[in-house]
Amino acid sequence: QVRLVESGGGLVQPGGSLRLSCAASGSIFSIYTMGWYRQAPEKQRELVAAITSGGRTSYADSVKGRFTISRDNAKNTVYLQMDSLKPEDTAVYYCNARHPRINAPGYNHWGSGTQVTVSS
Repeated sequence: QVRLVESGGGLVQPGGSLRLSCAASGSIFSIYTMGWYRQAPEKQRELVAAITSGGRTSYADSVKGRFTISRDNAKNTVYLQMDSLKPEDTAVYYCNARHPRINAPGYNHWGSGTQVTVSS
């Protein structure tokens, strides 16, 4: 099974930056689409950024120009660089790995989340 562990969250002032990391175990990391989701209190979980095995990226409109997703297949790690942070970015951020074609149990994985708080 693919196991995901997030790190890098914390408290930052508005306008500041954080870099989240997601370390994945398993030998099939390179074929999975990786994503970062976030969930604020009392709000629905939303996709903020995704990257395919080939390096194609997509972003939610709310973070375009501020966040950058990247992956290092050699290290089995995906990153989310967050710049110009706003209070509305405050949420628990979750790493996700999903198989690009197979929708079935065992082909979609989640980390436990890391808290990001943007406050002055």
